[in-house]
Amino acid sequence: MSALLEPEVQSALETVEGKRRRRVGRTMHPGEFLADLATQTFANLRRNKLRSFLTLFGIAWGIASLVLMSALGDGFRQGQRKNMAQIGDNIVFVYGGVTEEQAGGQRAGRRISLYQRDLDILRQNCRSVQVLSAEHKTYQVPARTATNAGRFLSLGVNPDYLKLRNLPVELGRAVSQSDVDEGRRVAVLGSSVRKQLFEKNKAPLGERFYLNNYPYQVIGVMSEKDQNSSYDGWDNDKILVPTSALLRDMPPNRKVYAEGRVDGFLYRPMDVARWEEAQAQVRGTLGRLYHFEPTDKGALRIFDSIESAQMFDSIFNAGEIFLAVVSLVTLSLGGVGVMNTMMMAVSERTNEIGLKKALGATSQRILLDFFLEGLFLAILSGVGGLLLVWALSSLVNSLPMPAMFSGLPIHWRMLAFASLALGFVAVGSSLPPARRAAAMTPVEALRHER
Repeated sequence: MSALLEPEVQSALETVEGKRRRRVGRTMHPGEFLADLATQTFANLRRNKLRSFLTLFGIAWGIASLVLMSALGDGFRQGQRKNMAQIGDNIVFVYGGVTEEQAGGQRAGRRISLYQRDLDILRQNCRSVQVLSAEHKTYQVPARTATNAGRFLSLGVNPDYLKLRNLPVELGRAVSQSDVDEGRRVAVLGSSVRKQLFEKNKAPLGERFYLNNYPYQVIGVMSEKDQNSSYDGWDNDKILVPTSALLRDMPPNRKVYAEGRVDGFLYRPMDVARWEEAQAQVRGTLGRLYHFEPTDKGALRIFDSIESAQMFDSIFNAGEIFLAVVSLVTLSLGGVGVMNTMMMAVSERTNEIGLKKALGATSQRILLDFFLEGLFLAILSGVGGLLLVWALSSLVNSLPMPAMFSGLPIHWRMLAFASLALGFVAVGSSLPPARRAAAMTPVEALRHER
């Protein structure tokens, strides 16, 4: 009976052994491989908690500082732009000055005055200028109602001027072209002026008040502006009237305005990228008109908000580059920490490496195991840093912002750059320990004593 069963038993044993060999020798699928890799990495982290924390913190803080420093610079940059936009967006102020160079037989030291007629000449000759308007103003104009009074800066405005200056109307309407053409006695009040003249009336539309003893009607109230910079006073403290009404009822000097002289004018370039071309055209046109060299910087006093914005951008860019270099150094030190951790892991697992090689593991497999383990450790740290950035920026952006700061905007370009830097550091810190482990021979590794 046993003889008859012996071939069957032998066959069964061979079947079991074949299944065992197939089970032992089968290739792990990617999910199992990643799970095994994560288990091994976390085991190494648990064995050396302090060293692992410092390594993870180095990478995480390097990534976080790289993104946060860029966000901080962008926050101040946007805050500065918003501050300038309170006055007007991409505008240029031009005022008469004093010549510093001799030109056309004219002496240096001449005072250049600007006139209303200059605007038509500038519109014809300056093709890079989009909008142009003269600026008329009178300081300390008396205003009164039946209950209160005060003195305020009055601006003569027209639709072109309102396109340049940021003077939003919250209630009612703005000054129109028909108001200017007909010289109507209508006014738009700044929020502080409204509070002083019409304290209990939050919407005094249609109300009458006296401006330089002339009756004016309120057609609008400007929105309250949280302003921290100005060139002639806070917009909340101004009264806007049509240009024609200002020149007729309250000019500061009737002789000056009878000559058609203006305080200055504002313009906006056709294209922000062509601001230098627009400024050169304005200087050249006025230079030909008043016989001074376009290169004479003193002949015209020009404040170009675009030029100022670019100057601030260059300052912020230099600061961002410096901070990015510091952050990359921090990130590199974190990469050195990962390399040190993996080197120690190779040293601690030398016998394991020898055993794996003795059982048939190739050098490429050992290289891949340690390389992916180091890569996983670096990427885990980097993801932690990005999560830290997200949490911190969300917290800061939820708080009230000061006037010159717009929070911490996170841009995808900086995230892409940080991820690329993390990839280089991860590969650079993981490859040397992996190559060291792969270079060991089975005999050398098994003979190693810890």
